[in-house]
Amino acid sequence: MEKEILEKKDVTILFAGDSGDGMQLTGNQFTFTSALFGNDVSTFPNFPAEIRAPQGTVAGVSGFQLRFGSVEVFTPGDDSDVLVVMNAAALKANISKLKRGGVVIANTSGFDNKNLKLSHYEVNPLEDGSLDDYELHEVDITSLTREALVDSGLARKDVDRSKNMFVLGFLYWMYSRDLASTIQFIEEKFAKKPELIESNLKVLKTGYHYGDTSETFGTRYQVKKAKLPKGKYRSIMGNQAAAYGIIAAAKQAGLKTFYGSYPITPASDILHELSKHKNFGVKTYQAEDEIAAICAAIGASFGGALGVTASSGPGIALKGEALGLAVMLELPLLVINVQRGGPSTGLPTKTEQSDLMQALYGRNGEAPIPVIAARTPSDCFSSIMEAIRISVEHMTPVMFLSDGYLANGAEPWAYPEAKDLPKITVPKVTQKPAEGEAYLPYLRDEKLVREWAIPGMEGLMHRLGGLEKEDRTGNISYDPENHEKMVRLRAEKVERIADFIPDLKIEQGPEKGKVLVLGWGSTYGSIRMAVDQCIKEGLEVSQAHFRYLNPFPKNTAEIMASFDHVIIPEINDKQLVHVIRSKFLMDAIPFSKIQGLPFTSSELVAKIKEIYA
Repeated sequence: MEKEILEKKDVTILFAGDSGDGMQLTGNQFTFTSALFGNDVSTFPNFPAEIRAPQGTVAGVSGFQLRFGSVEVFTPGDDSDVLVVMNAAALKANISKLKRGGVVIANTSGFDNKNLKLSHYEVNPLEDGSLDDYELHEVDITSLTREALVDSGLARKDVDRSKNMFVLGFLYWMYSRDLASTIQFIEEKFAKKPELIESNLKVLKTGYHYGDTSETFGTRYQVKKAKLPKGKYRSIMGNQAAAYGIIAAAKQAGLKTFYGSYPITPASDILHELSKHKNFGVKTYQAEDEIAAICAAIGASFGGALGVTASSGPGIALKGEALGLAVMLELPLLVINVQRGGPSTGLPTKTEQSDLMQALYGRNGEAPIPVIAARTPSDCFSSIMEAIRISVEHMTPVMFLSDGYLANGAEPWAYPEAKDLPKITVPKVTQKPAEGEAYLPYLRDEKLVREWAIPGMEGLMHRLGGLEKEDRTGNISYDPENHEKMVRLRAEKVERIADFIPDLKIEQGPEKGKVLVLGWGSTYGSIRMAVDQCIKEGLEVSQAHFRYLNPFPKNTAEIMASFDHVIIPEINDKQLVHVIRSKFLMDAIPFSKIQGLPFTSSELVAKIKEIYA
């Protein structure tokens, strides 16, 4: 029979199952296909913190939430419209995230006695009426997959691994998606294993045709293309965008890139991506530990390359001493911190804005560095380019802050034109000192920036090491007054960067008024949606968002003073609030969430209304 097709402006889908069920791959493929179609997309992969949790347990559930629409999409959605669960544990972990009246698609094979027991269900939730408020569809995905591959000759384990393709095919049918991009993906991924190409394609198409042939599903949906600015787009994750930003910045500066890294969740994918691009002059080095990684990157910077290293908070702690060395040497160095929940090893797979204080103050002595934070996955590209520009032009290490939400989340990204990328001026020494004159490595220009002397240039020898430098000469110095002078010079150099960055701007709402919601990093999307909703309801609310956290834009105090109340939402315990209060002597209202999860826009709307009243 002909199925009804309903049009929707946007849809949020949550795929959930065991960490081995392929939910991340399923979500990524649906994201890629939707972005290719022309939808605006935002995603939130949510990995289990217990990587080796037993199958069928709530602790081992892996989720992938995505929102796609014909309108602008800034978050992966507060609650899902559709919840796909591969077993009972996935239902238990995620049913609270489904809208009342939403669709549940449940793999019935995952609700046997064993799975019910592991997820601590006393009775089967598919049968006890607890899901009566939802549109429940029971589909034996496992059995249908096995039936499709009964003659494949594959082992049962390999057959069952294909069941995520059934889910993907069925959702493609439900939301009128094309199979072509996923077919190409499967053919490329399993190019050396033709039997797996055949099996995955068969299950994908079986899932797609199931929608047509099943009488259970009488309705399909259509989400039209979004009206995005003209350009060539692709779906991109934050870590990919960061890697491309490094390559682009090095190209603009005329530098080769050295990336030293000890792979660590959730920063590992930057190393994986950069290692594919040796054709751009990128050298990647997988070090034996965090200290070796940053020290190698510092050595590369001393040698005239763009030194880059990356980690997460625990690794940044280990890099602290060497980062102080880079501050003292006044060399360009990019340090990427893809933040996660802490302290210690903490929550390796969960997002958190946990390391602002560490970025600003987490080194021995007075060792200030510029700090820049990206706001969205695609913004990692331009933000990291800006971090490198500042690092090179001002001869200082810079810390770039991302987090797990941005690193693994995805959204459409318009390919930039090479001609539109910012130029980066490298302050390299162009000529040796005149005969009889000594080279002064710490001689500074009006920005307090020293020149970058490359080894091998005649007459430009100078001392390295972690002992305090003498002003101008760079000689070892224990003079107390010189130490104070150098400390203050290094700090002033960073402060003067404020003259070379844009002002903070109001992005939504009036320029002055009752409430300003001031954010940084990955809270951008949630704040954007919340403020937009409040404005539509007639409230006098505005939004501003920091990219530059050290130094702050020069007009920061002026912006904050223009509002009766300033709310600062953070997924940490008030770190930016403490900095704002101490630096500007202005009160700010904190709103913290420390659950390893991003804010929902509804949480922020409730807080804004509370303060507004």
